[in-house]
Amino acid sequence: MAQQNTLAVLPFINRSSDPENEYFSDGITEEIINALAKVEALKVISRTSSFYFKGQNIPLKTIAERLNVYTILEGSVRVAHGQVRITAQLVLAEEDVHLWSETWDRKLENIFAIQDEISLLIADKLREQLGHFEIADSLVNKQTDSLDAYQLALKARNYFNRWNPEDVKKAIELYEKALQIDANFSEAHIGLADGYSFLGTTGFMDGELAWSKAVEHTHKGLELDPKNPGAYYLLANISFFLECDFAGAAKHTQKAVELKPNYPEGQQYMSFLYTLKGEFSTAEKHLNLALALDPLNQETLFYKAFLLYRQEAYSAAKAVLEDLLAKNPKNIPAFTVLTYCLLMMNDAEAALHLFETLPQDVVIPHEKLGIGCLAYTLSGDEEKAQTTLQQLIEEARSPMAFQAHSYLFLAYIALAKFDAAFKVLEQALAQNSPIFLLSYTDPLAHALKADSRYPKFHQQLYPAINATPADKKQALLDASTAAAFTKKLLDYVLQEAPFLNPELSLRSLAERIEIHPNQLSWLLNTEVKKNFNEFVNHYRVEHFKTLAKDPSNSHISLMGLAYESGFNSKTVFNTCFKKETGMTPSAYIKSQAS
Repeated sequence: MAQQNTLAVLPFINRSSDPENEYFSDGITEEIINALAKVEALKVISRTSSFYFKGQNIPLKTIAERLNVYTILEGSVRVAHGQVRITAQLVLAEEDVHLWSETWDRKLENIFAIQDEISLLIADKLREQLGHFEIADSLVNKQTDSLDAYQLALKARNYFNRWNPEDVKKAIELYEKALQIDANFSEAHIGLADGYSFLGTTGFMDGELAWSKAVEHTHKGLELDPKNPGAYYLLANISFFLECDFAGAAKHTQKAVELKPNYPEGQQYMSFLYTLKGEFSTAEKHLNLALALDPLNQETLFYKAFLLYRQEAYSAAKAVLEDLLAKNPKNIPAFTVLTYCLLMMNDAEAALHLFETLPQDVVIPHEKLGIGCLAYTLSGDEEKAQTTLQQLIEEARSPMAFQAHSYLFLAYIALAKFDAAFKVLEQALAQNSPIFLLSYTDPLAHALKADSRYPKFHQQLYPAINATPADKKQALLDASTAAAFTKKLLDYVLQEAPFLNPELSLRSLAERIEIHPNQLSWLLNTEVKKNFNEFVNHYRVEHFKTLAKDPSNSHISLMGLAYESGFNSKTVFNTCFKKETGMTPSAYIKSQAS
């Protein structure tokens, strides 16, 4: 059974006549996901897993089970003549109960205000139903004054999310066009930085140029939006892959997670760092948080396989990696780690064969040479091992040939030439080569652990990660203030009967008793021991009982009396009544007659 504070936002359907507006519907969905993810106590499934079901005719209950969520938001978007119509409905998936639905007709130029309005309403309805959590006064920041720039950025993100070099380059072009319109568009800077870091990491662009652009746009995006978690995530990648700074990568990742606890990329990166350090239990904790938020994301599942590989559970890792490659044959990290699994399982021939099947347009420079050298060395083919080793030595002479450095290091270990391995390591570290953060604790390098020099370099490469202590939640009201407002609330409800209004919300009730909605939510759940819906529906049930006992109302149906009591749904009425009394409304009426 899913926890009640879990939500999936499914891709909003494009109702526009122009199929090109698909990116806009997707963008609206993603912005709402990002907005709701800011609510700390609400667990919102990330974009990738929610979009997994796009275009599929699957029952909501089945989707909820796959994603392990309690509630689902679905909707549609129609764009025409500068206007946008957005519909949304919130569904209790297990019981297929519609908790709330709404339609907005707005000018397209007010898109950020619409996103904020929708997100706040959804968060409010979930809080009323599920219990207390704090909601900011605004969840969506206006990113740019230019609708054209925003639409270009949405198109760019659509391409970037396909995760291959060709489409990432298209995304970069669109982000650059957006910045030509609005140079202060922070999300476009962050998107550009993400694109360039992808190309730099995978080797599909000159590394020095790609990373210089990633650094430039990351810092510009952060300057424009100092609380952007994506910027800190990019800073973590810059620290790791550019500066060989493990501690800096950990610090920036922690900041990203602090700003956005519902951030699977941040949680999985923390898992990655702890995995490299060899602290597997902590790595698993962060990975489980990422999987809870994004259970179907291929990247998150890769980190699962990576952790299994580092734990030497090679068969389990191999099964996950093979499934990833079946879905995406161009998944470069999955392919690489799968070859490592095969090498550790003493199947060098399969590792070599696997490399021959990889599409050549995604082969990372020096990877084929390095894998071949390791495979020939581990399989005992001395002639080919020596030939490829000499080639690696030549390639590793370049200070930027990080992959060659790494495979030369691993090859020397496989040959038990530890002095040569440490010499390669020391030379690479003098050049701030980040690749050894990846390879030093790899199972392929485990033989090095027996050397007395191993602990010294381990400590140098992987300093302690200082976990950020969780902030202790303070009571929103002190005892005397809480008691005063509780009395004020109960007096108001008894005297004014606001529960008879079916449109009553927590925010409107808070306004009437002059308290902040966050404080009223806290008061109800902490002092009254009920969430908003339970609190209001208790009074509605009691009012129904009073009406039902009055002979003058005998001509009115049960549902008529329920509507008179403030209910606006037969399902909700029956559910609440049985929860309050332990019997159905009709059984209650019969019991009173007897």
